[in-house]
Amino acid sequence: MSHQPVKSHQPVVFEEWKTADGAVIAVARLNTPKALNALSLEMIRMLAPQLKSWAEDDRVRAVWIEAEGDKAFCAGGDIVALYRSMTEPQSGGGASAGETFFTEEYELDYLIHTYPKPIICWVHGIAMGGGIGILAGASHRVVTETSMMAMPETSIGLYPDVAAGWFLNRAPGRTGLFLGLTGGRMNAADAIFVGLADRFIKHEEKTAVVADLAAHNWQGEDAFAVVGGVLRQHENQSADALPESQVRAHLDEINRVTDADSLAKMVAQMKELAGGDGWLAKSTKPLAFASPTSLALCWQHLQNCRLDSLREVLDKELVLSKNCLINGEFAEGVRALLIDKDKQPRWRYASLEEMNSEWIDSFFEQ
Repeated sequence: MSHQPVKSHQPVVFEEWKTADGAVIAVARLNTPKALNALSLEMIRMLAPQLKSWAEDDRVRAVWIEAEGDKAFCAGGDIVALYRSMTEPQSGGGASAGETFFTEEYELDYLIHTYPKPIICWVHGIAMGGGIGILAGASHRVVTETSMMAMPETSIGLYPDVAAGWFLNRAPGRTGLFLGLTGGRMNAADAIFVGLADRFIKHEEKTAVVADLAAHNWQGEDAFAVVGGVLRQHENQSADALPESQVRAHLDEINRVTDADSLAKMVAQMKELAGGDGWLAKSTKPLAFASPTSLALCWQHLQNCRLDSLREVLDKELVLSKNCLINGEFAEGVRALLIDKDKQPRWRYASLEEMNSEWIDSFFEQ
């Protein structure tokens, strides 16, 4: 009896689900659950060509993106690999591994945002940083009772990227600025309120959602409407499990503390909330440990991108991210959190007050 060779473990698994009329729903499953499905360059290089191929394939009516495991959809980019690219000598004269990662990651994000077919993103568990980059551009973003989203880059010497200059600027009031500076955690209802998700569906409904999509006759139908109709029905059945949106409940307070004429004054006002014990206190506590450089980059970047298109934002972020790889703050943040794990980052400037504006300007220059 001959055995089939065991397939090597693939970090992204691709499948096709047949529909009743012989069409196909194409599936991409992030498949490194032990690493919380952190996005690596290898995964980006599997996803981008496959998505392009499905866009051209007439059999494919919609794309479904999900992740293996219950803990995380995607906890962000593979920053340990980025750390190695910043701290180990590079061979050859080409782009660094970090530069290549950001370049291809942002191209993948743009591809998803501008995709010609419906993309259903099923976001169960944690989604941070690069994971939000993947889901933000999908046409149908579904969150579940365990969804937890955040953009915590200021705590590691980076800044909210993956088109955050575009989507955080589109959140209600100044909630995008608040979430970008603090890395505050969002539940499913928060994600919907700030525009990072579209529908809340209980995770136990997933099998039924897939079955209803597969049972549909897609011929001659508007594929976006088919998906919308199926998801709406299951969302109505899940309404009893939707958590309260903390961002919505605290909108006035968020707008009050982010109303200031300088970043230093704004951060001081936000830090005053850290003494309590509710969601606002929990969200603002990390400001005490965040990189002052990262706070300044986040603030400046959101101001710079206010009127920009998605493409312009991603182009600006590529310049910023390349400079973050070179200037040392990002490497120090990753070292303190994930390499030495001493949680004692030695930032270049200890406070916003002593920071030099030319230092911040240098990050935005090509």
